[in-house]
Amino acid sequence: MTRKSSIDLGLNDKQKQILLAVIKESIQSQLSGRKLPKYDFEDEIFHEKRGAFVTLHINNRLRGCIGYIVGIAPLLETIQRMAIASAFEDPRFPPLEKEEFKYLNIEVSVLTPLKKVKDISEIEIGRDGLLIKKGFYQGLLLPQVAEEEGWDVETFLKHTCLKANLYPDAWKEKDASIEKFSAQIFTRDIGEILDIESITN
Repeated sequence: MTRKSSIDLGLNDKQKQILLAVIKESIQSQLSGRKLPKYDFEDEIFHEKRGAFVTLHINNRLRGCIGYIVGIAPLLETIQRMAIASAFEDPRFPPLEKEEFKYLNIEVSVLTPLKKVKDISEIEIGRDGLLIKKGFYQGLLLPQVAEEEGWDVETFLKHTCLKANLYPDAWKEKDASIEKFSAQIFTRDIGEILDIESITN
């Protein structure tokens, strides 16, 4: 399933299936104490350095969300790293248990480069995510968050400030930086995700 807030960054259906399968198999391997699988796909987009987040839900409740804001590693490598980080290293949650695996919903957000916001009229709910920085603090919320919550732009800005441990109206300060980005977003329940072999054969 693709979210309304998703834009097209060039990932086709097969490539999306592969990324979801990489997440599934990587989490399975970690839970079973096996080495992480290694993949070698020729698809050019997998080798591009892209920012990306992996978000895990169980019964519509957040279970982990970790990502890179900017592209510092090839997309495929980033997705695998963020799968493990979201499942086992998100400080807000205990590490994922084997019993939880079958209930997972996996969501991938592949990000566009950040763009400076000069006026908040440039922000569009359902298209843009936000990154707010002030001093040593920064907070990020993905595009789908504002859409899911039904926020307007100012409410979105306030919650992004709160995510950064700033007061809600900190975005109005002269030394606050607001940047926006969009994402290609896709999601599947764990039981719907095919194995790599099934996708590639």
